[in-house]
Amino acid sequence: MHLNFREKLNSSKFLVTAEISPPKGTNFSVSLEDASQLKGVIDALNVTDNQCSMMHMSSLAFSKLLLDDGHEPIMQLTCRDRNRLGLQSDLLGAYALGIRNICLMTGDFPSCGDHPGSKPVYDLDSVQLLQLVRKLDSGIDFAENKLTGGTSFCTGAVSGINPANPLQLIKLEKKVKCGAYFIQTQAVFDLGMFEEFMEAINHLDVPVIAGLIPLKSLGMAEFMNRNISGISVPEEIIFRMRKASNPMEEGLSIASEAISELVKLSRGIHIMPIGSHKNTIRLLYMARLLEK
Repeated sequence: MHLNFREKLNSSKFLVTAEISPPKGTNFSVSLEDASQLKGVIDALNVTDNQCSMMHMSSLAFSKLLLDDGHEPIMQLTCRDRNRLGLQSDLLGAYALGIRNICLMTGDFPSCGDHPGSKPVYDLDSVQLLQLVRKLDSGIDFAENKLTGGTSFCTGAVSGINPANPLQLIKLEKKVKCGAYFIQTQAVFDLGMFEEFMEAINHLDVPVIAGLIPLKSLGMAEFMNRNISGISVPEEIIFRMRKASNPMEEGLSIASEAISELVKLSRGIHIMPIGSHKNTIRLLYMARLLEK
């Protein structure tokens, strides 16, 4: 029997999701071809919403294209680009088009992206956006007006993994209380830190899907350490990437080893390749999540 993503969350299955970006333009064939490599292999595809404040086709539109092509999308939605009117309109539109999974987040500040002069909205934060979705699910809008047909979303949220950050842990607890059905984390490189994080949130009854970025080069590892808040690449991994004769292969080996540990610690992995998914299937074979 085929299970949808919400049903898989409620099962004992180890989940594999992957991130895909909509095209920067109207030609979506290359993006759909990239996604097609993962059809029937992963449990859902996360569709980014102007990731890193870089303008792309809307996550709603590309989620619908993926849905029509036989995938199960998770539509990401940020607070950065829309006020509460726009957020609700997009959510109702997505549900009417058959999109049932969403992942809500604050969104990077526009100054990080390719339109640095654009004005951020942030009318709501990610916790309030979760509260908004719960209202839509109950048949009313954010202003308590009755809807002619509500929603029933499988709603996720995101989190960092630093157990020493009490504000992060408090916010995560609020997200779960406001109805997050699953949590996807930032990229995990420090497995010891992630294990401590999981112990710190052990009281929260929520599936945690661990983020995973296969490294491609030493420069990539060093860049993330310097520039991406919340990501910590341990010195041991930096050393391995520095000494590797083939950094791409070493990065896949590091990711495969991490998966072997994350199977014991989390409910799944979320693969963020920073580019195409040409190596994702091979990574899953290396980690023995797929059998030949």
